[in-house]
Amino acid sequence: MKTDKAIWYVSFAVRNPDAGHHRFPRQTRTFASELDAKAFARTLLDQAQDVSAGTINPHTPRRVIAPTAITTWAGES
Repeated sequence: MKTDKAIWYVSFAVRNPDAGHHRFPRQTRTFASELDAKAFARTLLDQAQDVSAGTINPHTPRRVIAPTAITTWAGES
């Protein structure tokens, strides 16, 4: 069975309304393609906080998508 090597990640903070002012725990998922990572990020935009994405080292070119740019990046086809 062949498995695709993950080269993209999407990281996000899980919302917990009972957490008060405490930091939210983070989770990260990995993907074999940028399109898969974008699709997952789009599903998170209303559900999670502080969503970011990027390529996993040593994949080049290195890309990091900051939380401030994630909406624009996820909307690209």
